[in-house]
Amino acid sequence: MCSRSITLAKNRLSPSHVSITGIQIRRLSDSAEKVRKTPLYNLHKKNGGKLVDFAGFLLPVQYSDLSVSASHLFTRSNASIFDVSHMLQTNVCGKDCVSWFESLCPVDLRGMQPGTGSLTVFLNEKGGIIDDLIVTKVMEDQLYIVSNAGRLEVDRQHMKETSDVFRKNGKDVTVNFWDVTERALIAVQGPKAASNLQSLTDIPLQDLTFMTSREGSVAGVNCRVTRCGYTGEDGFEISIPADKAESVTEALLESGDVRLAGLGARNSLRLEAGLCLYGNDIDENVTPVEAALTWLIAKRRRTDTNFPGSDVIMRQIKEGVSKRRVGIRMDTGAPARKDAVIKNVEGQNVGKVTSGCPSPSLGGNVAMGYVSEGLKKIGTELYVNIRGKDVPCKIAKMPFVPSKYYVKK
Repeated sequence: MCSRSITLAKNRLSPSHVSITGIQIRRLSDSAEKVRKTPLYNLHKKNGGKLVDFAGFLLPVQYSDLSVSASHLFTRSNASIFDVSHMLQTNVCGKDCVSWFESLCPVDLRGMQPGTGSLTVFLNEKGGIIDDLIVTKVMEDQLYIVSNAGRLEVDRQHMKETSDVFRKNGKDVTVNFWDVTERALIAVQGPKAASNLQSLTDIPLQDLTFMTSREGSVAGVNCRVTRCGYTGEDGFEISIPADKAESVTEALLESGDVRLAGLGARNSLRLEAGLCLYGNDIDENVTPVEAALTWLIAKRRRTDTNFPGSDVIMRQIKEGVSKRRVGIRMDTGAPARKDAVIKNVEGQNVGKVTSGCPSPSLGGNVAMGYVSEGLKKIGTELYVNIRGKDVPCKIAKMPFVPSKYYVKK
């Protein structure tokens, strides 16, 4: 995640909603509820950030110095900082925290080493995805969780209610949610992220591999640094005390190899990386098998079958599904957007697009969507209806751009 991750607020779209590079945001003048500021709000304003209401938070969709496409390409060749403080950071402790968490997700947390993390999903009893998230096993009795802003209240209630039940049964688990006023979160992504961060931290980054995490000093501030991200590039998510977030971010920006980036570039980068956006590509009516995320069901958990929706998911693994998430490529024309109809060569409706945008790295357009299981083969020729016109497309391998996660050899 993870998604460890950008998210789409699951609210009904109305004329007050606009789409920029395929993500839905709300016009500030039309926001019905109070929009919250992140600890980096003043930094965004100072640097020309175009602020929008995204999942109830004021966040930059882009900055005045770079277009979305230029920011995207800068990230691929250098490094960018994304404000992801809107995401829910949760600290869990207690000797039964691992068994509690495994009652919610199909991850093999018990088999993970301290300091390692994993993308996983909260599941409902039908096998649907409540949210995608990243969990770090800090110690045997402590977890650090980052989940999506658009599911903040849902996730908070889900973790609170289930941990309450555990405690009533005599188990030891305590869940603490960090508010945005307490902790900030930034993502530093790109091939030059490590070299720039290393000059400011006492953590030996050559030993911090993909999906590992530890605490250490960053620009003189104690932070949690996790090697992960949502762009397909090497990078880090840094959890920072809110009152120190601006100084840490400015220290990272002192190098010309690092710039600020907004939601627009974050969305196009994650789509090129073949990563899901909650509310678009996955939701409570989609299972991990249908979403091409079967790898999230850990081997031991498949044997134990004691996670929510295990009967549905294990049956799907064995017998197959009727639809599957796939990658889609279009060489020319306008990009396909959410809910665009996918057709076969006979003109029959066979699926829908869930995310789509222009691809700055590849040219043309990329998209994800769900099609009938028999059409998932790479190279299958289909059509997508864009503005009333059927445009040729092909099923393509994901990620569209090869991932560059740091795995120590």
